[in-house]
Amino acid sequence: MNSSFHQHIMTLVQELEQTLKSAALWQVQPINPSLLQSTQPFCCDTLSFEQWLQFVFIPKMLELLSHQADLPSNIALAPMADVSLHTHVHFADVKHILARLDQSLSQGEIC
Repeated sequence: MNSSFHQHIMTLVQELEQTLKSAALWQVQPINPSLLQSTQPFCCDTLSFEQWLQFVFIPKMLELLSHQADLPSNIALAPMADVSLHTHVHFADVKHILARLDQSLSQGEIC
């Protein structure tokens, strides 16, 4: 992957963080680390989807990006937003950025 692609994904991840904060879906206090020990997809048995984005997805992506490491290429976050956040007032904003991340990572190009 080239550096412009990594920069594009970094921008999207930062936009996701800002969108979650603007939507009041960002948790100020840290979570109990034991909640991260889940073996379920999205830690769905221990975290809300927005917590998973904040405490698992975003930190992992920032770590991969900072090391110019390979990024996930088969990703589908927007459908989980459909299930978890569909009643939230800022659902469309969150889903939009997740769909852009899904598309860019899955296609391996700037979308």
